Amino acid sequence: MKDNTSLIRQIHDMLGQDKKACVRSFGCQLNVSDGEKIKGILRQAGYSFTDDETEADIIILNTCAVRESAEDRVFGIVGSMKKLKENKPSLLIGIAGCMTAQEHIAEKIKKSYPQVDIVLGTSAISALPGLLLEALKGRKFSADISEYDDFSEAAEQVRESSFKASVPIMFGCNNFCTYCIVPFVRGRERSRRPEDIVSEVRGLVADGYKEIMLLGQNVNSYGNDLADDVTFPGLLRQLNEIEGDFWIRFMSSHPKDASRELIDTIFECGKVAKHLHLPVQSGSTEVLRRMNRRYSIEKYLGTAEYILAKDRDFSLTTDIIVGFPNETDEEFEATLDILRRVKYDNVYSFIYSKRSGTKAAEIEDMVSDETKGKRMRRLLEVQREISTEHYKRFLGRTMRVLVDGPAKKHQGMMTGKSNEFIIVEFEGDISLTGQFVDVKITDTMNWAVRGELI
Repeated sequence: MKDNTSLIRQIHDMLGQDKKACVRSFGCQLNVSDGEKIKGILRQAGYSFTDDETEADIIILNTCAVRESAEDRVFGIVGSMKKLKENKPSLLIGIAGCMTAQEHIAEKIKKSYPQVDIVLGTSAISALPGLLLEALKGRKFSADISEYDDFSEAAEQVRESSFKASVPIMFGCNNFCTYCIVPFVRGRERSRRPEDIVSEVRGLVADGYKEIMLLGQNVNSYGNDLADDVTFPGLLRQLNEIEGDFWIRFMSSHPKDASRELIDTIFECGKVAKHLHLPVQSGSTEVLRRMNRRYSIEKYLGTAEYILAKDRDFSLTTDIIVGFPNETDEEFEATLDILRRVKYDNVYSFIYSKRSGTKAAEIEDMVSDETKGKRMRRLLEVQREISTEHYKRFLGRTMRVLVDGPAKKHQGMMTGKSNEFIIVEFEGDISLTGQFVDVKITDTMNWAVRGELI
């Protein structure tokens, strides 16, 4: 992390009083974590925060590039900000994140959106003070989309939660799945030093955080690029030794690297949650080959069976892409078969959408949107049936729950997640937010369980 103390002091002196920033993060939890670091820099510079863009003196959109629809949405928002800029010429507008890591996108912003003052790449967060200072001094357009091996270890963060914290342990991806843009916008895999991660988590636990979410595009690859003989299971064991009452979670875990050592570590470490998000994407080995996932469905099932042989109550969740180019009826049925065999507690499913710049986008797809829509509805129907039945295993049992806050749809109810990452609703007081509680399960639904506070 470069020393920006002098730059931040200069910004602070230029700003004066009561300057407000609005930071909006889109996409994955890594993006949210990056947004927290952006907020940290802005707070050091003297900004307070607002969710109202009309009150803001600087607006930064921290973007996602996984789908072109996400980029289109951001461009729509940026376009609407032209009026904000006209009404308040001193307003600064910045765009950060995965979108801007693409050189053609950064150039498009420069040419077509003159209301934008700052463009910042995914690994250039520490360049923000310099770019901001240039903008405050009147420079019309300041940009840095370079790829740095800079993990902002000294960066202050303004965290979204006071009891749940995300901790990136690595950045980038080496897998090049044919549908995915991430390796092109976040670069190759770069692991943080284990001592820095342990120090950060120890500090968070000391500050009262109850849940630590370790983040990476493929956490199982952690340490492959480090000189030290460090692995992800080894890191989990180090973190498990930190004193305190907290849970450790992580995502995402690539099936090709989900070793038995990792699974054994999860079961042997009391603070590591008994839940694994293991994205299968398709139940067909042939589709997995076209996706360049580099595992067969037999290997995937072997991993799932090894886990469930240890504990049938262990929670597995997954990602599924419906309608990958030229997916046949038989290949889709193989995906439904995986749902029935593994019995996931939750499935995050998406209809395939073409992403320019990826290999899959070059494939001529003969499957209609109507067929893909029907398949998605069928998949959701099957998964609802599975979840409704599978959640019954918790009936009559007591689950430990970290309380998130009031339930959005049911007045008087609180909601949280169990160690197994199951949504739990119960009657309770808002004062329980951020605390561990015990809930005896009395009812199940297809998306959650409900119980009584003990």
